[in-house]
Parts: sequence; structure tokens; C-alpha cells
Amino acid sequence: MAKTLWGDSKTEFFYNLTPEITMDAIERLGFEVTGRCLTLNSMENRVYEIEIINEEAQSPSDQFVVAKFYRPGRWSKEQILEEHEFLHDLLEDDISVIAPIKINGETLFYDERTKLYYCVFPKRGGRIPQEMTDEQLEITGRMLARLHNVGSLKKAEHRLSISPETFGRQNLQWLIDNKVIPPHLEDTYKARVTELCDLSEKLFEGQEVIRIHGDCHWGNMILRDEELFFIDFDDMLMGPPVQDIWLVVPGIDQESVIRRNLLLEAYETMRHFRRDSLKLIEPLRALRYIHFTAWIAKRWEDPSFQNAFPHFSDNNYWDVQINDLNTQLISIRNQLNAQYEY
Repeated sequence: MAKTLWGDSKTEFFYNLTPEITMDAIERLGFEVTGRCLTLNSMENRVYEIEIINEEAQSPSDQFVVAKFYRPGRWSKEQILEEHEFLHDLLEDDISVIAPIKINGETLFYDERTKLYYCVFPKRGGRIPQEMTDEQLEITGRMLARLHNVGSLKKAEHRLSISPETFGRQNLQWLIDNKVIPPHLEDTYKARVTELCDLSEKLFEGQEVIRIHGDCHWGNMILRDEELFFIDFDDMLMGPPVQDIWLVVPGIDQESVIRRNLLLEAYETMRHFRRDSLKLIEPLRALRYIHFTAWIAKRWEDPSFQNAFPHFSDNNYWDVQINDLNTQLISIRNQLNAQYEY
């Protein structure tokens, strides 16, 4: 069976997961909880900060753990374990990430009551950077290079490899099969996505594919005591390293190009970067648009998604998507017709 981005199973427990159920699951792992539980912001999974009794605590953060319950049907057990393995590989190489706690040698647990997989992280406070200085960009570049050095050492056999097939055609087919696209726009949307995938495949040929963060935007970084940490590897992928690069500096104007080059110059002090992979930025941006649309559609029964994306039910949403894909198609055609320059 081909690997796809989404599973099919559902469970009512996931939508109604309570602090009591969560704390029971944590206690079964050997933690002594105080009864204080705070729901943290997370669209994809359910995440809770839980106060514990820890007589060996060295800081206030040591009095808490963070429990993550995985959305059912999205990732298999093997795929989740590959996320955990990558995090511990990075931690062992002194790269600033937050890895799940090992309990009796295990990082992933299954709760029979809820039928959910879950894990426990140490609490690490920090703030999301609002903007990056040149120095922080250089630090990020070196950290990403080290992350990719570790990522290249193993393959994640069960994780997806980002491509026009996985993020493009498979998502398109799901949207069509489930009649998500307004009927009067379906043919147009299908034509744009199909052309985009067909053209992009030529640009993906021969590119390096390794373990990467996969969703490396600023919201998935935190600054803690001026140290930068990468967080939330839930979307870890096999893919080209440039996927992590362009999300740090996503703009297309001249200033963004300068800032991206600054990041890459620092990156190249730690790892070789294939400059020809920069031609993948616009295809990857387009695939992200398609992926994001399917992500919302597949989660639409979750009330939190309806609250977060009320515009998704408007026809205007699809007009904007088609216009964005048209813009991307122009960029990709230009890349195929001329040498890509930065």
C-alpha cells in the first residue's frame, strides 16, 4: 500500500479528551501529578501541561511535563517512532531540540481507554522570535546544517517524502473524491494543481532527500535564555534540505534573498548546500498551499478548525487559492525556461 499523508480512523475520545483522562494516563507512567493541568494550543494534536511532584527539580519547569496525544489516523506507530528517533539523534549531537522522555527505554505509549498514542516531553519555556537579527539568522543557518548532517545519517523508512505526488496529486484526489471544491471551480483547480505537479516533477529530479524538520517556520522555534531551539517535529519528512531553508526566510523580495543568502553562508560553514536546489522553493511553496487546503478540509469536523478557519467555507477561499496557484505556475514555468539565479 502506498504511503499517504492521512489516515482514516476516527475516535470521539480525541475530541473529548479531558484533563482527568490525561492525568490518569500520565500517572500510569509513574509520574505523581498534583491535579493541575493546562490545555496548550495545538491544532493537530492534543497537548497538556501537567504539574508533577518532582523532589529533584532544579528549576520551576522541572515541576511540569508536557503530554502529547497524537491525532488518531494521521501517523502510524512506526512513523511516530521515527519522529522520536530523529529527535533523540539530534539531542545526542547536542542540537537544541526538545525530545520525548524515555521511560524504561520507551518514548511512545498507548492508552487503552482512549485508543490513543501519546508521549511525554520535559517542559522548556521560551518565546517565539518575532523577527531575527542577522546574528540569529547565522545561528539558525549553522543549526540547520547540523540538523541536516544528522538527518542524512539515517532514512526514515515510514515517513513521507515530500513530492508533487504526496503533497500535490494525493491531496487533490482526496479533495475531489470528497467533493470539497465548489463544483464550478473544480475543473479549474484540478487543472492548475495537475499542471503544477507535472512541471514541478522535473525540478525535483536528482535532488537530495534526507530527514528534515519539514515545517521549520518561526512558530516552530523558541528562544530560551537567548538559545534557539527547534520544536514540533510532528511534520518531520524525508525531503530536500531547502524545504527547511525557505520556511525560515519565506519572502520573495530582494531583502529576503539577501537574508536567505546570509543564512546559507552560515549553513555552508557546517554543511555543503546544493545551490541548484533553490529552484525548488516555488514548487515547495505551491505544494504547501495545496497541503494546507487539504489539511483544513480533512479536519473540518473538528470544531477547533471551524473556529480557526471560518473563511474556508466561503467560495472566495477557492478564488484566492486558484490565483495563488496561477502565480506559482508563472514562477515555475520561468524556472524551466531560464537558468535559475540568486
